[in-house]
Amino acid sequence: MKVNASTYNVHVGEGVFKALEELLASDKYKNSNIYIIADENSVEHCLPILLDEVESLKEAGVLQIESGEENKNLQTCIDIWGALTDGNVDRKAVVINLGGGVIGDMGGFVASTYKRGIDFINIPTTLLSQVDASIGGKLGIDFERLKNHIGVFNNPQGVFAHAGFLSTLSYEELRSGYAEVIKHGIIADADYWKKVKRTDLESVEDWDDIIFRSIEIKNKIVLEDPTEQGARKSLNFGHTIGHAIESSFLGIEGKHLLHGEAIAIGMICEAFVSYKIADLPLNELDDITDYILALYGKQDIDISDEEGFMNYLKNDKKNQAGETRFTLISRVGNYLVDKQVSQDLIFEALNFYKKER
Repeated sequence: MKVNASTYNVHVGEGVFKALEELLASDKYKNSNIYIIADENSVEHCLPILLDEVESLKEAGVLQIESGEENKNLQTCIDIWGALTDGNVDRKAVVINLGGGVIGDMGGFVASTYKRGIDFINIPTTLLSQVDASIGGKLGIDFERLKNHIGVFNNPQGVFAHAGFLSTLSYEELRSGYAEVIKHGIIADADYWKKVKRTDLESVEDWDDIIFRSIEIKNKIVLEDPTEQGARKSLNFGHTIGHAIESSFLGIEGKHLLHGEAIAIGMICEAFVSYKIADLPLNELDDITDYILALYGKQDIDISDEEGFMNYLKNDKKNQAGETRFTLISRVGNYLVDKQVSQDLIFEALNFYKKER
């Protein structure tokens, strides 16, 4: 299966490795240096599969970095740029990002800025990256505990999503990625939302249909608004509060919150805000809340430092003229962007989450 995403294609399901081999064998990459960026997890579990399936990658260089959101920073970029420079890598080279969202975001950013830009290809290995992070050309790193604060828009030369890699993930990682699947249904497709709720993550036999439908939804929105001036902001549902919560956990010893776990909290809170000011029906708020809590459980979030929490929100990239802007929903399948939300309502939403169940 293939989705055309403006300047590149997203390949899903049977034939992904053949399509990748054909791209690398094209005249464009004849005599090109190829470097694979991966962390210790994708080197151990995914790289052997990739090298076994794609002959032209057997001689590729491998740049291994440490896994984890805490390593999605400028220092890691400096290390990769240094390795490319030491290897005398020229502008005809191509970088292959083999890993999850951290690898895709940062690897694409590194490639896009090395010598003013070299090509990169995404091979996402987590559910999160396959349904969301690897598509759409948003690249970047975290900065001073702010998510994706430094970055660029730039498209890969192709995305190759092999569902077989998902068998290497823990249940927690699968569940984290599924938050983006949930989001796609809530903002854009009520029928897909119903299917999402019926899916048992522990017994999925064929992920390709879910991955493909989520990619279709995201791609349609991105094609309409590539640089996030309007419709693409819909993809931030759950992310305004979710990113602030995720940022508040970064760097705190003994506390760890996966991206999807933070976004799950954000979706409950932002559904509550939607109920209060965007006419989301109460039964749909209850439906969203009950389902997400049943799947993700309750996280112990500390919002006692209101000023500190608001500082994270104030740095959200959707804000305008100092106003905190949200993506909300008036009903499942129908989104509203650029909605101003007061600080009082934000904390009312957070307290709604804390009090539920």
